[in-house]
Amino acid sequence: MRIAHVTATFPPYYAGTGNVCYHMARCLSEMGHEVTVYTTRLGGEPPDAESGFAVERLRPVLRVGNAALLPDLLRLPRHDLVHLHYPFILGAELIWMNRYLRKQPYVLTYHNELRWHGMRGLIYELYQRTAARGVLVGAERIIVTSSDFAQASRYLLPFVQSDPAHLTEIPNGVDVVRFNPDLDPEHIRQQYHLDGEHCVILFAGAMDVAHHLKGGVPQLLQALAELGDETVVALLVGGGGMVEAYRALARELGIGEQVRFAGWIPHHDMNQYYAAADIVVQPSVLMEAFGLVAIEAMACGTPVIVSNLPGVRSVVTNGQDGLLVEPGDVEDLAKKIRMLLDNPSRRREMGAQGRAKAEARYDWHRVIPQLVEVYEQVLGNGTAVI
Repeated sequence: MRIAHVTATFPPYYAGTGNVCYHMARCLSEMGHEVTVYTTRLGGEPPDAESGFAVERLRPVLRVGNAALLPDLLRLPRHDLVHLHYPFILGAELIWMNRYLRKQPYVLTYHNELRWHGMRGLIYELYQRTAARGVLVGAERIIVTSSDFAQASRYLLPFVQSDPAHLTEIPNGVDVVRFNPDLDPEHIRQQYHLDGEHCVILFAGAMDVAHHLKGGVPQLLQALAELGDETVVALLVGGGGMVEAYRALARELGIGEQVRFAGWIPHHDMNQYYAAADIVVQPSVLMEAFGLVAIEAMACGTPVIVSNLPGVRSVVTNGQDGLLVEPGDVEDLAKKIRMLLDNPSRRREMGAQGRAKAEARYDWHRVIPQLVEVYEQVLGNGTAVI
């Protein structure tokens, strides 16, 4: 098949949606499909190529954050199918127009919902109810990363109720070769002055205003303060405009010496950080579509604590390969962290079960055949044409 993947972000810009698109394109090309990724040109980067598939970085005529108007999306070469990674404000609408002007079918993966507060929140709400709904209706198939999230999403719930066949659950995956339990994390621990007595709690995620309301960093810092144990260190991976505010909060809580800010780390190096951690925490306060950080940590054999929220909780079997914590509940988070820190054997057992689940359910080479099956169903081929 000739497949186009359209995404607002793509490596070397490291974000969840772009990383998922990268692995889909890589695995599909390994299977023999002809794949081209179309994305926004950032910082004057020229079009380039990745191993096994093509990357076309299109020049925007208008760009606000990750929203970009790319007129060239209306002039794409003919593909058997377009795979849109949503949300992509301005880009998604052009793919929808192609659907009707050039009869170019598309499927989309619903990665997350746009949320904000104040006036921007009202604008997002209006967008979701108008243009975004048209994009969803126009897709031949909507791929959701978890049915749990779809049933809790007010934008997807109408499809769940009226046309469930329009939705297909395909989880995000993980590279179980790169992310594995046999990594040596000693150089990472040395880099952040962590010795054998330190217990490391890892958080990985954007620390900007957009993620402030859902990421849970303040709750994690408050839980660390409540533990009252100077041997417990929080290693925060990610960057953004809220970093200095979080530094100030850590100092205010009296735990400034127990918090390390790693900044942005390339995704291909994150395996070392997961391996260096005793526990990985994803303490989301608002609903997220999927627990990508959690499955990467599980693939490395590191136990996880995630919020009991639709989407992110779907990757964890509570008490077996991780623990669920009530969102925003600092006392519960501190209790669950202490529970695992005090029981190394349970951490090892959870880590082993998490690794087994990652191999069985989330290995990209198990996920991609599910994606190909959707492509085949949409095209009505029965079997892939390569």
